[in-house]
Amino acid sequence: MASASPQRRVCVTGGGGFIASWLVKLLLSRGYAVHATLRNPCDPKNAHLKQLDGASENLHLFKADVLDCDALARAVEGCEGLFHLATPVPEDKVVNPEASIYSFDANMPLEVLGPAVKGTINVLKICSIMKVQKVVVMSSNAAVTSNPNWPEDKRKDESCWSDKEFCKQKEDWYSVAKIAAEQEAWQYADKKGLNVVTLCPPYVFGPMLQPTANASSKILIYIIKGGSDVMNNRMWDMVDVRDVADALLLVYEKKESSGRYICSSNRISTRDLVDLLRKMYPKYSYINNIDDAEHKAPVTSQKLRDLGWEPRKLEETLMDSVECYQKAGLLDIHANPCRLPFLVRAWQVNP
Repeated sequence: MASASPQRRVCVTGGGGFIASWLVKLLLSRGYAVHATLRNPCDPKNAHLKQLDGASENLHLFKADVLDCDALARAVEGCEGLFHLATPVPEDKVVNPEASIYSFDANMPLEVLGPAVKGTINVLKICSIMKVQKVVVMSSNAAVTSNPNWPEDKRKDESCWSDKEFCKQKEDWYSVAKIAAEQEAWQYADKKGLNVVTLCPPYVFGPMLQPTANASSKILIYIIKGGSDVMNNRMWDMVDVRDVADALLLVYEKKESSGRYICSSNRISTRDLVDLLRKMYPKYSYINNIDDAEHKAPVTSQKLRDLGWEPRKLEETLMDSVECYQKAGLLDIHANPCRLPFLVRAWQVNP
C-alpha cells in the first residue's frame, strides 16, 4: 500500500488582512497546512482566522513582524512556499516624509518604507536560508500604472513600471513603497537565484472576512454613502478579492509561472460605477460631486488569463460587497463616517 504524500506547507505573511484572509481560507480548502504571521495573534481582529474551515487542524498562527528576522524564521521553518502579503496601506497623508532609518531612500516615510521594502528583503532572505522553493510577492498596480511616459494608445502590460519620482510629486508614498519593494525583490531574486513571482492587482473589492473595513473597501463604502470629497470621473481598474486569492494560488502552483502578473478583471468610470450601483441598490445616497478627468491607457491581464485565471463579473463583486457591508452595518446612516483614503485623494487633481 502506497504511503500518503506529505501535506504541503506554506507561509502567509500578514495573514489577517483583507486579501490574505481569503488566501488562507482558499489554502485550507485545498488541504494545505498554513503558517500565518500576525503582529498579534491574540488581537480580536484576527479571530476570524480561527473560525475558517480546517483552521483547527491546519492553521498555525505565528507572532511575527516582517522587520523581525528571528520571528520570521520560526514562522517559515518547514514551509515549501511563501506568500508575502504583509504591507501597510496608509489611509491618511504621511506626515514624516524625511524619516530614513531604513535608508533605501531618505525621502520615503519610515512607516511605509520599513515594512514594505525592508520587510520584503527580510522575508526573501529568510526564504533563501530556509530553502523555500517558491515565493509569491504581492505587489500592486500602483507599481505598474503611474507612468506618464507610457504611450496613450498602448495597453499597460507587465513591462510597464510606475514612475517613482512622479509618485513622489503626488506624495503617494504607498505607490513609491510598492515600486521600491518590488524592484528590490527582483534584484534579490536575480542575485540569489530565488524563485520569485509577483502579482499586481488594482483596487480590490469584494466581501470581507475580517471584522473591520480595509482601505479599498472604504473607497466603495464612501462612494455608496455619498461623501463630500470631489471625485474625478477616472477609470477604475478593479478585481474581486476572491479572484486575487485564486490568482495567488494559481501562480504558486503553476510551475511555468514567472515574472510579474497584472491581476485586473474590470474597468469602469466613476460615473458608470455609481450608475450601476444605484440600479442595484437605489436607496443609498451615492457621491454626486464628480469632475471630468482624462482617461489613461488601460491595463491588460492577458498573461495571467493565459495561465488559466478566470475572474468573476463586476456585478457579482459589487453585489457581494454591498451585502457584506450591509450585514456589518457599515452602510447604516448612523455608522461612523467614512473618509476617502488619501491614496485616492492624492490623485484627484490632474490624475
